[in-house]
Amino acid sequence: MMTALVSGVVVLLLLALAVWAVVARDAFLAVAGFIVYGLLLSLLWVRLYGIDVALTEAAIGGGLSGALLLGAVGKLRGTEAAANAERCGIGTHMLAAVLSVAVTLALMVGVLFLPDPAPTLAPQVMSNLAATGVGNPITGVLLAFRAVDTLLEAIVLVIALVGVWSLAPDRAWGGRPGPRYDADPNGILAYLARLLPPIGIVVAIYIFWAGADHPGGKFQAATILAAMWILVQMAGLADAPRTDNRALRTGIALGPLVFVAVGVLGVASAGVFLGYPEGWAKPMIVVIEIALLPTLTLVLALLMGGAPARSADASIARAKP
Repeated sequence: MMTALVSGVVVLLLLALAVWAVVARDAFLAVAGFIVYGLLLSLLWVRLYGIDVALTEAAIGGGLSGALLLGAVGKLRGTEAAANAERCGIGTHMLAAVLSVAVTLALMVGVLFLPDPAPTLAPQVMSNLAATGVGNPITGVLLAFRAVDTLLEAIVLVIALVGVWSLAPDRAWGGRPGPRYDADPNGILAYLARLLPPIGIVVAIYIFWAGADHPGGKFQAATILAAMWILVQMAGLADAPRTDNRALRTGIALGPLVFVAVGVLGVASAGVFLGYPEGWAKPMIVVIEIALLPTLTLVLALLMGGAPARSADASIARAKP
């Protein structure tokens, strides 16, 4: 009874936060509601025993996406007043509301009228999971049964970073993204930047390695590592790397390149792209995950930094975190 009550309260809060994020006039308040929405949604996934999804939602949905949106709000603060002055008319608002309600009703009908039992590929996944050598069905699906989709996701992230870098002015091309943060070396931020990264690295390594057989994996681990790196930069203990750094670019390209190489090897050994020869599935999956971890860490952290803003030979511009 108590569990059902808590779940009901969480669902009501989720609905309220979803409405808040849509109707809030202030962009910062809307993003704040979105971040809390993501964190509560991760709790709901835990309640549904979707631990992998909960970890991803907390790290990517509520964490990284929220941070990116906060950064965007900060950059657009100067234009928000003008945008509020040019708000759409009542007709546009009504049309948006009607379309939103129609989509919601369509989804409700689709869920309520599913056949019983609902169609699922879970039995096929579980019956063939042993062939992959991993115990976590999420890992098996992502890197065996739909590995091409995962490869394309990694490539899309790299392309997104290239797109962000392409917004840099000519004078800053190849330079460092964002300002060099200046924080009190004896303040709480610097203290946390020295204390938390060793703990975060250990937690990330555990989540990464456990992902083969238990909830976790490369995306969640990479988000934690990226967060630790960003914390160190915001505390002024390190600067962002130059985007023309050869080692940095190699690390960004490493994951997709290794992924493609394993896929080509599958053509030669198993007769199909990203096919794993019998008995070699788990080692090859581990190789892909190890190669993707630095790529995802670098891409997620550098996306937060934005486009290069300081030329390589310019004086360092500092900013308060």
